[in-house]
Amino acid sequence: MIENTISKLAAWLSKHSIDVLRVSLGLVFVAFGTLKFFPGVSPAEALSVATLEKLSLGTLSGYAAQLVIAGMEVFIGLTLVTGRFLKTGLVVMTGALAGFFAPYALFFTDLFPGAPTLEAQYIFKDIVLAAAAMVIGARALGARLVPAHERHVERARDIRERVAA
Repeated sequence: MIENTISKLAAWLSKHSIDVLRVSLGLVFVAFGTLKFFPGVSPAEALSVATLEKLSLGTLSGYAAQLVIAGMEVFIGLTLVTGRFLKTGLVVMTGALAGFFAPYALFFTDLFPGAPTLEAQYIFKDIVLAAAAMVIGARALGARLVPAHERHVERARDIRERVAA
């Protein structure tokens, strides 16, 4: 009975967990991106604007930079939540994630004047977002999460097909 329950749970998680991860990551992007549409609301506003100013060599600054970041994050979030244009959203997210970590290189001494500042810690959590993006990207490119009992069935079928060929 316990093995059957575990098997059913594994099957359910295999089928649904990556979609749950995709939607929840999308909601995080939509929420943080939406905050950036309103000056003074996002706790990461100053750092994200300063980062984009540096990365764009000053062509984007101030509120224009903030709008670009907000729009990009909301776009990424919506592609994740809906699953539409997902590959495009994942490509945009790859660039965004590079931008998320750029302050470590651009403003290292400001972020680590000794102990890490709250902003440095805020950026550090983006490692989890990057890892989630990798899992979602793998699924979007065709990878599957398969429960152990299904792998055994697939291996047996593969062996039968090779013997028959």
